[in-house]
Amino acid sequence: MSFIRTVLGDIPATQAGITYAHEHLIIEESFPTLANADFLLNDVDKVAAELTQVYRAGGRTMVDTMPANCGRNVLKLAEVSRRTGIQIVVPTGIHLEIYYPTHHWRYQYSEDQLTRLFIADVEEGIDAFDYNGPVVERTAHKAGMIKLATGDDPITPHQELIFRAVVNTHRATGVPILTHTNAGLHALAQASLFDKLGADLSHVVISHVDRYTDLSYHRDLLQTGIRVEFDSAFRWKKEQENWTYRLLEALLPDFPDQITVGMDAARNTYWQSYGGSPGLTYLLTTFRDELYRRGLGEYWNRLMIDNPAALYSFCKPNLIT
Repeated sequence: MSFIRTVLGDIPATQAGITYAHEHLIIEESFPTLANADFLLNDVDKVAAELTQVYRAGGRTMVDTMPANCGRNVLKLAEVSRRTGIQIVVPTGIHLEIYYPTHHWRYQYSEDQLTRLFIADVEEGIDAFDYNGPVVERTAHKAGMIKLATGDDPITPHQELIFRAVVNTHRATGVPILTHTNAGLHALAQASLFDKLGADLSHVVISHVDRYTDLSYHRDLLQTGIRVEFDSAFRWKKEQENWTYRLLEALLPDFPDQITVGMDAARNTYWQSYGGSPGLTYLLTTFRDELYRRGLGEYWNRLMIDNPAALYSFCKPNLIT
């Protein structure tokens, strides 16, 4: 039976329910929050209050996407999950370079060392201190996803090393892969490299691509068999065309099984519990209403239940060749 690994343990994929495919639920005080104060999301009471509203509106699973040593706090994520009933998938992996100091260990470790660290997060448990010091105390909470990121420039040799360690981990454990792009840049290059390295593209999702406003680019990307995640529906300004909806209208009829949706609400200014807007119930209210208004209601279950459940299920490692 296919399973999804949550912070409180493995669940059958059929139990995932409505799933937010890319979120930031806890961001602890860390290097990223030094430059971006509104990234700070470490108040368990406020986070739990917001996620309780999501649960009451029908949400059941959320994928946190802050990977190793840049604000991840697995103990707080576990507490929020227990308080709210929201099933939380926690990541391992490495984020974009700008979220780490220039002397960080990510630049010192070999492919093998990174692979072993990531596998330990998936199979043994995530460090209670998130690798912030010389002492490692593994918790009972395991990673259910592995992340990497590329930026504005073409994929660098260092990023290729991260790709190799991530795919090694994926192939060894079956853990699904999520990636960051800067507004969809280099998504095709990511898909090509994943294919070359032997990843199962049906368990790989490339995020933020709905900011890339070239329909043919999206068709080429989806034809590789990889999955994509859209999260900008609430970000387009009123005077702009909302490309998230336009892309969904154009792509869902041909690629109904490859698109997932999240909010990527990494700033506390988006959270109602922090005094911001639109709040994390947005996908279950405004977004859903707009899908039905545009005649896309028939795709709701695929976008929010079926596709993320298939994506975030673990592969069988011995079937990855």
